Amino acid sequence: MILHADLDAFFASVEQRDDPRLQGRPVIVGGGVVLAASYEAKAYGVKSAMGGRQAQRLCPDALVVPPRFTAYVEASRAVFEIFDDTTPLVEGISIDEAFLDVGGLRRLVGDPETIGAALRARVRAEVGLPISVGIARTKYLAKVASAVSKPDGLLRVPPDGEQQFLHPLPVERLWGVGAITAAKLHADGIRTIGELARREEVELTAAVGKAAGRHLWALANLRDPRPVEVGRRRRSIGSQAAIGRAGRAKSREELDALLAGLVDRVARRLRGGERIGRTFTLRLRFDDFTRATRSSTIPRSTASTATWLETGRGLLDVAWPLIEERGCTLLGITISGLVDASGEEQLELPLFAAETAAGSLDLALDRVRDKFGSSSVKRAVLVGRHAGLEMPTLPDPGPPTHRPRPRLR
Repeated sequence: MILHADLDAFFASVEQRDDPRLQGRPVIVGGGVVLAASYEAKAYGVKSAMGGRQAQRLCPDALVVPPRFTAYVEASRAVFEIFDDTTPLVEGISIDEAFLDVGGLRRLVGDPETIGAALRARVRAEVGLPISVGIARTKYLAKVASAVSKPDGLLRVPPDGEQQFLHPLPVERLWGVGAITAAKLHADGIRTIGELARREEVELTAAVGKAAGRHLWALANLRDPRPVEVGRRRRSIGSQAAIGRAGRAKSREELDALLAGLVDRVARRLRGGERIGRTFTLRLRFDDFTRATRSSTIPRSTASTATWLETGRGLLDVAWPLIEERGCTLLGITISGLVDASGEEQLELPLFAAETAAGSLDLALDRVRDKFGSSSVKRAVLVGRHAGLEMPTLPDPGPPTHRPRPRLR
């Protein structure tokens, strides 16, 4: 059996834990954009990623607090220690959720419900936070069960009750169904997971594409063979920054500066995890909320800031006519095709002094920022400009004998 443990309204719950005046009150973390909302605020329709003005219109009595990422990282670290103490088979998904394989603990500890209840009690007693736990035969069902049990609940889906539990739920509960995919499915007369499961796979591929159709059909028909993976490394690393509805007025120089800040951040994370990549993807969201991506694959893998900035600027050049026409409210980047920097891939020797100097500069800046903070050294074009919040993430896992802890990147 697999547990999916998910902290409830994580950032907001930490704020309510640390400030008694916030307990039982609607709390919004973040000003311009909602990073998290307490369940008291969610009752008014406030959601994560919502604009701050809209959130305050929905909930005028909400208490808005600035984020404290250091506090969230410390709370996450304490919770993951409880996860590790429960079972060695833990797969972190983000700083506030993880999968735990407890199938081999029945004789030693008890049934999955007993383990889940004990885990929830420990997190509440030792860390002071509510956590919801879903228990099922597969990862996907466990994740759905934890979502259905929120807030602060425990729900087990027995093997003989999987279909009865899953099929009445709306298709939005399927892993990978966002607003756009849901709209396509609704247009095809599919509103519940059961309705989707009864369709032929080829019908779904016509509606949402081959890969997505196969994936959704398998989940709807209870096919999810994925095990809990300990030490699974990321396939990509990215970051993004919301610009706001005033994005149309942004100059090319301002977007270039924003791009440089994102590249600095992501390339540092690559080097910190001893990873290199080959493909750079630029992600754009326009004033009408439509999206576009532009990608480029370079000849050899790298973690060089200068190389990725040059690649990103080339893609920004290509996309600029579209940005001028439609405005831009979000800029994001992703570096993918990741491999270990110490792997077997044959890299070209840095024969030119400029390349060697650039690599040395990257490492020197990484050391300074690790010691004195991310904002201790920045590009001149970023002085006085906001390059988006650095959200805390789980670092790339190291070797199997070493489990890294959440930290702010």
